[in-house]
Amino acid sequence: MYQQHRYKTQSKKNYVRYETISSARGQMLDCNGKKLVTNKPIMNLYWHGTGNRRLNEQQRELVQQLASMYPTISCDQETINAINMAEKRNEHTLLLQDISFEQLSHIEELCGHHKNIMIKHDFKRYYPHADMACHVVGYLSNVRFDPMGKMGLEKQLHDTLQGNDGMLMKTINSFGKKIETQQLQPVKTGNDIVTTLDLNIQQLVEKVFNKDKSGTFIIMDPADGAIKALCSRPNFDPSIFLDTIDHETWQTMQKQQPFLNRAMQCAYPPGSLFKIITISAALEHNVIHPDDTFVCKGYTEFGGRKYLCNRKRGHGKLSMQQALALSCNPLFYELGKQIKIDTLADYAHRFGLGQKTGILFPEKNGLMPTTAWKKRNYGERWWPGETLSAAIGQSYILTTPIQIARMIGSIFTGYLVTPRLLKDEAIKFEPLGIRPETLTFLKDSMRSVVTEGTGHRVSRIKDYIIHAKTSTAQMSDMKKRKLGKQFLEHGWAVAHLAYKDQDPLIMVILIEHAGSSRVPMIIAKDFLLGYRKLFNSI
Repeated sequence: MYQQHRYKTQSKKNYVRYETISSARGQMLDCNGKKLVTNKPIMNLYWHGTGNRRLNEQQRELVQQLASMYPTISCDQETINAINMAEKRNEHTLLLQDISFEQLSHIEELCGHHKNIMIKHDFKRYYPHADMACHVVGYLSNVRFDPMGKMGLEKQLHDTLQGNDGMLMKTINSFGKKIETQQLQPVKTGNDIVTTLDLNIQQLVEKVFNKDKSGTFIIMDPADGAIKALCSRPNFDPSIFLDTIDHETWQTMQKQQPFLNRAMQCAYPPGSLFKIITISAALEHNVIHPDDTFVCKGYTEFGGRKYLCNRKRGHGKLSMQQALALSCNPLFYELGKQIKIDTLADYAHRFGLGQKTGILFPEKNGLMPTTAWKKRNYGERWWPGETLSAAIGQSYILTTPIQIARMIGSIFTGYLVTPRLLKDEAIKFEPLGIRPETLTFLKDSMRSVVTEGTGHRVSRIKDYIIHAKTSTAQMSDMKKRKLGKQFLEHGWAVAHLAYKDQDPLIMVILIEHAGSSRVPMIIAKDFLLGYRKLFNSI
């Protein structure tokens, strides 16, 4: 009696077969309902078992013939064993996936009515825009029957997208003939998800962002944190993972690091963008006042050395607003003499730097050094000269582009918003903790960046109100610049832009090893012209 269950199970296997019916994966849509990722119907070739204990000569010849025509059908022992098992158990096993119409015609002509040949319809993941927004949508692993999300939304929302497979129970007689079919579990299609991306804006971003550049381009709504477009270069086509990748192709891709989402998973020196933090701390602590002036003679002296201005002959007499607009280093060196590093760190954190934004994807913290951090990591004190470098966004400071987008947006809203990638995500924000008059000064200064400062390249584009800031972030000793591109500075261009009656947007462009902010500013100009054309055509 103790083996009753075992024998009952063995007996049941003789006349019961279970068949899985694959569910279609949910689609990804942009904020207007346009398809970013979907599925396409495909046809697969299967070996359908007919109940023989082993393959006969005719069947073996058919397998050999199919393998000779289609190299992806292997005749190795594993495949033969799978076919033998399917034949013996009246089941089917996959031979060829996603066959073309030409292949289908050939198979139909060769053996279309053969009892062992079965064509079944299925679905395959389809990325209609190839590599566009690939770091947001992600990709699936190459698993025949149970593909898993490996990156982006495909991974983060895998359970939502994948749905539930159906299950059939078939009863057969001793000759393998089907007697009855019973549905045990219905097929449930995966749920669609609606993103915050705007396909039109995303396509424009991809178009103006040179494919030979490395970096990232973000467009965000400052009011609710909705990411309207996000491009990271180098990028990749998610569809390549739906089939087998050869070793050489994989190694080449690894060298290019296309899977890094540079908007969130890479941290960079902010350079002159950090001057927004420094001057805010100075204003809030009354170290300076908005109507003060400063005379730039081209350098500042400290500790027996000269700290140079980005303009060698100096800027002369400047207002505080002009000093930020022209990115005059000596003023910020002077502020670095009077403000402690821990105070700068406090204001950096108020603006969201050095900490995760809370976006759906994995992200880096970045780094905002403090005296305690220096002691803990290097076993030594923080030196006053290091604060001068920190005041202009150099030293140990690192930030992610998504943090910068959040920071720039907060100047115009008065709060820090959590960036969102899904349309139905809750809008989360927290107070900025900066006086309104300080924010007014920052906005006026960023407007001056466009009208008379380093962002003048976009000043003549009509119908926009643009507030901007640029940065050239040093990566190594300036003496190494001629040794190779890897020693060139990163280039930043950020802006709050309002076009006619459209909702304002935040734009962040980071180009690795650009050498200056000129490169991202050219891209910014191309985007602004394209954005205007886009809405004029609607």
